[in-house]
Amino acid sequence: MTFSTVCSLSLSLHFLFVFSYETMEPQEQAHGSDGDDCSVSGFDSAEKVIMKWDATASEEAREKMIFTDPQEVKLYLHAVDEIQRHVSSPGELESRASSAIQIAMARLEDEFRNILVSHSSPINSDSLMSSSSSSSHLEETDLLKRTGSSSSSGSATVRLPTGRGSYSRSTSSIREIELIPIDAVVYLSWIARRMVSAGYLRECIQVYGSVRKSAVDSSFRRLGIEKLSIGDVQRLNWEALEQKIRRWIRAAKVCVRVVFASEKLLCEHVFESVGAVNIHEACFMETVKGPAIQLFNFAEAISISRRSPEKLFKILDLHDALIELLPDIESVFDLKSSDSIRVQAAEILSRLAEAARGILSEFENAVLREPSRVPVPGGTIHPLTRYVMNYISLISEYRPTLVDLIMSKPSRNATDTNAPEMDFSEVENKGPLALHLIWIILILQFNLEGKSKYYRDAALSHLFVMNNVHYIVQKIKGSAELREMIGDLYLRKLTGKFRQAATYYQRAAWVKVLYCLRDEGLRTKGSFASGVSRSALRERFKSFNALFEEVHRVQSQWLVPDSQLREELKISILEKLSPAYRSFLGRFRSHIESGKHPENYIKITVEELETEVLDLFEGLTATQQHQRRRSE
Repeated sequence: MTFSTVCSLSLSLHFLFVFSYETMEPQEQAHGSDGDDCSVSGFDSAEKVIMKWDATASEEAREKMIFTDPQEVKLYLHAVDEIQRHVSSPGELESRASSAIQIAMARLEDEFRNILVSHSSPINSDSLMSSSSSSSHLEETDLLKRTGSSSSSGSATVRLPTGRGSYSRSTSSIREIELIPIDAVVYLSWIARRMVSAGYLRECIQVYGSVRKSAVDSSFRRLGIEKLSIGDVQRLNWEALEQKIRRWIRAAKVCVRVVFASEKLLCEHVFESVGAVNIHEACFMETVKGPAIQLFNFAEAISISRRSPEKLFKILDLHDALIELLPDIESVFDLKSSDSIRVQAAEILSRLAEAARGILSEFENAVLREPSRVPVPGGTIHPLTRYVMNYISLISEYRPTLVDLIMSKPSRNATDTNAPEMDFSEVENKGPLALHLIWIILILQFNLEGKSKYYRDAALSHLFVMNNVHYIVQKIKGSAELREMIGDLYLRKLTGKFRQAATYYQRAAWVKVLYCLRDEGLRTKGSFASGVSRSALRERFKSFNALFEEVHRVQSQWLVPDSQLREELKISILEKLSPAYRSFLGRFRSHIESGKHPENYIKITVEELETEVLDLFEGLTATQQHQRRRSE
């Protein structure tokens, strides 16, 4: 079978299906010119059918529904059409027709409601929200497999009489699904046409909107969307709110792309052939306006809530989700009557962007003014440093979003003397977001410099700066995105900063120890042929021993957390200390050993000195140092 043959067969089947539904609908009976007797006879028969199904007068009519029996449907709709023809007839017939049409419309309203209620089941999403690792597309696909009315599960896609195409259709992101079976949709369309024709448009819209809104509300509950006012959202603690934001992002995609889109399609198919202008728009908004406002009120509450640094990334998640959804929102709510929904979504997006910019600015101020004054023990990495660098590493992961949101360079308040200067000429090729990250690092260093002054020991102050700036460098190197934004030029500047701090530490910590190993002050013109003052030499060894022991005791308690930096620092110390001590011993050992009690002055060998240096920067307590010596 050729492709063209397949296409022709498919098209023929489609028209056959459409024709079968259209010809099933009861049509008005043509009346010739046989006179009023035929007309009255037809009216009488129609009136009897209407009265038979008057629920106020018959127990049987109250217990049974017409639209469960196709033959009864055909008879009843024929009767309604016949009565409708006589509404404007003169005399007694007009009065009877008006009374009968009221009874018929009340009955059709009940039938309309019953069809809607019996086929309105919420979306089945029991496992949708439990898979946090699934992509939104997979979540929606999974949802579609488990969605639909109870009476039509597993049913194939069918064609509607309107000829618009598949009832269940999809675009790249929108997934319109069959909410109500095709036969029920056709019945609803037939009823709606007659109710509108008889002047019962408002009642039709109210019934439809009320029932379908309840179905949407049920789907919302299954998706985990709660009815929370803006005040309710703002009173939640942040931990609870984070969970709700994650759930909202997943649910909002399903609501817009599946729930709202499918409701819109259903409205079109039920009311498109009714004839009244924009009736499907009115029914759609009657159904979803309240739920849509409820859905977007949550995001609005987040956008106007109190700003704090921990909220930034969830706000960016919300922003990304909403900007991804915006084309779908504009597609689903493309009607003039739904302008308010589109406007609300766009305004929320704008406020989320402004909130993100405001939080970043407040974060910068918080880093600059973080007030803690208690020095961290051992000169290790300050909690502020870890927090800030982890924070800006996360910022770099949101680079695609923030590059569009952060449009201005950071600025220093001219009246604020407690803030550092920033020379933008050094990073003139950087964008606004990168400049903000560099500015945050700069003010972090500025704050850390201030905190370093709270150490009484100058060497420990420099070690603290070295540790923290080194940590900053390592965090930048560990993130490809962050490193790209900061740039190698500024990274080299930071590397020079921590190496400079290491140099300052060594000078402050070891200059006195090394000073003991100089020759000056040891030689004299006394009685020794060698010209060395033994008493001065003994004092020099005693000073060296005391200073080295004190440095070892204190600095074994200090901490350099990075193992590579720690080993490099120890090697640098030994490169200066070991040769100096070995040379000093070589020159003066004989003078001490030739005297009394040399062990009181030469207490440590070069090898032992090197072993002792290896204890430094391990964060050992005095007890741990003692235990280590005993184990050795």
